[in-house]
Amino acid sequence: MSDVEELVAGPVPAAGPTVAEGDPDTGEWTGTRGGGFRVIPLWESDALTGVYGPEWGEREERAEEQLASLVRELARRWGAHGRVSMRVPLFRNQAGEPMPPLFQSLCDADCYGDLAVWGPVPTGPDADRRWVAVSVNQSDGDAPMVMAAVVSDQPITELE
Repeated sequence: MSDVEELVAGPVPAAGPTVAEGDPDTGEWTGTRGGGFRVIPLWESDALTGVYGPEWGEREERAEEQLASLVRELARRWGAHGRVSMRVPLFRNQAGEPMPPLFQSLCDADCYGDLAVWGPVPTGPDADRRWVAVSVNQSDGDAPMVMAAVVSDQPITELE
């Protein structure tokens, strides 16, 4: 929860190019920022190399449970959330079609899990309101499960 709170309270670029950042030693994705948004990984499971059948299902279930736990915490803080499907961005990405930078950034980071979205959420007495989203996803059979968080200064809504 503290990572989400820091993300919401932290700076969001007003404009500028979209930049994905990585750990200088490992190259592992550590976040993306662009005009009006930031995306960060909150949690990553172990790689699923050699994990199949029931064990794979159990790990996926644990990741979904972690997301559900975070969603419950955020719902206690901000109320009910909406759902934004990543299906359209996935298909647009596969087709090479343009889309808003936030959704392109999620696709570039293999964050295809549907988003639980709140907003606008208060960020302080005199601060602008922001929209927040969380998701969990696994990009292919061997990759780890990744839970990500998004903060945006614009509504996060379903793409058509």
